[in-house]
Amino acid sequence: MGIDYGEVRIGIAFSDPLKKFAYPYTTLKNDPSLFRKLKEIIKEKNIHKIILGLPSSNFKSSENLAVKVQKFKLDVEKEFNLDVIMWDEDYTSAVAKEKIIESVTKKSKRRKKELLDSYSAAVILQEFLDRG
Repeated sequence: MGIDYGEVRIGIAFSDPLKKFAYPYTTLKNDPSLFRKLKEIIKEKNIHKIILGLPSSNFKSSENLAVKVQKFKLDVEKEFNLDVIMWDEDYTSAVAKEKIIESVTKKSKRRKKELLDSYSAAVILQEFLDRG
């Protein structure tokens, strides 16, 4: 499972059974119900590993978010007893935007921010899968 962490929304993506291709799944609100919803997804999809996007420390604006992502990682590991691998998410939003343009035909749907989050999670997961 790939996760793109955000302070407002969390993008979720999965891979196919052969772990060759990642695809966007959904977006969850980052609110008090987040861990309950994650638990349902993890159980339903039989998840064993999470690839979590880590914002670049190259940008001042990303430093605070990176700290929150690190805390989220520890919370997920503790709560679900899963292996959580941090993955550099540099430029995933730009790649995700291109994939949305290629695959989503309606312009009104392309503007939905939730779509970008789940596609970004898919890019993070795909990069991990491609590394061999």
